[in-house]
Amino acid sequence: MRNVFCSLIPAVMLVPSLVSGEEPKVVEHVTVYKQPDRFAGWPANNGIWNWGDEIVVGFTLGYHDDKKQGGHPIDRARGEVPHQARSVDGGRTWTIEKPNYLTKDLKEPEPTEPAGGIDFTKPDFAMNFRMEHSNHGFSHYYYTYDRCKTWEGPFKLPAFGRSGIFARTDYIVNGKHDMQVFLTAAKDGGGEGWPFCARTTDGGRTWKFIGWIGPQPGAGGYAIMPSTVRLNSGGLLTMIRRRGRFPEGKRWWLEAFLSPDDGRTWYMLDKPWINNRGNPAAMIRLKDGRICLTWGSRAMPYGFRAKLSEDEGQTWSEEIILRDDGKVWDLGYPRTVQRADGNVFTAYYFNDRHGKERYIAGTIWNPGTPSAQLSQSEKPTVK
Repeated sequence: MRNVFCSLIPAVMLVPSLVSGEEPKVVEHVTVYKQPDRFAGWPANNGIWNWGDEIVVGFTLGYHDDKKQGGHPIDRARGEVPHQARSVDGGRTWTIEKPNYLTKDLKEPEPTEPAGGIDFTKPDFAMNFRMEHSNHGFSHYYYTYDRCKTWEGPFKLPAFGRSGIFARTDYIVNGKHDMQVFLTAAKDGGGEGWPFCARTTDGGRTWKFIGWIGPQPGAGGYAIMPSTVRLNSGGLLTMIRRRGRFPEGKRWWLEAFLSPDDGRTWYMLDKPWINNRGNPAAMIRLKDGRICLTWGSRAMPYGFRAKLSEDEGQTWSEEIILRDDGKVWDLGYPRTVQRADGNVFTAYYFNDRHGKERYIAGTIWNPGTPSAQLSQSEKPTVK
């Protein structure tokens, strides 16, 4: 089992070395949406898409609950509405939009059966996978051909034989009507969750279950919110958000899985393994070929971190601190894209020491150049 990873990727020197180049660095932090008494959160539940310097990020907007102690201080009784923010200058300035699919009372319509035939390769295409709830219900999707200005849908996703499907947006386009999507299903006893890979080859009319990502979590645990890239070998690498129950209490972390056979079987890797106290990861392929991993840390100091790999995930850079000035643990759910100039934009929800509000913020950062960072991690092995 140990050489599964090695069979996909050419061997590289594992002796740490530092080659002259530009180090990663933060350019600036920006505010996407912030208003008094509002709670804006969870970009990872809503999605991010970009076309060069035009970026659209989804988020959930509600009202701050001043009386709530613990958890997320959002007033559920006053409702939550999906919104999206658009930037045309690489994330520096933003306009706020309500998605066109919302009804007059700001609800999502009932999903209908998909007709299929969606062209995933159109230049201004994007897909948005959404769930009814993270612990119950099913999921649906929208698509757009005009950079999220108008969405078609919602269309039903199948239940795949499960009692619930809890979708967020994580997909890979393979061809005109061919897409793989990475979803979360209810566990056998109900509730979140157990991730899996599914595929359509007819433009979304039908979806086929391909394979579970890892074993089913035990009681009190979950495996949710995959973020996936395709490797140059053709394999797939994904990061999964985990929770587990242990004799000493609950733990929250991120762990990696590798599929050498296009999503049918998956092997857990021992690296990267990140103890972040509960938050999903965002993983993308940079233009220079490196893999970029970002996540929120709900462990002090609260904030956002990144790692880079220039050898297809065999080794990873030291942790890059994007920011560590969060006020409390209630932050995170990042999504990341790369701008036209090569800089990276990471969106997330945040809180700071200047108010109670949770708001949508972002960090523009330069990922440096390949071989600019000292990588000291060993090659991951299959667990």
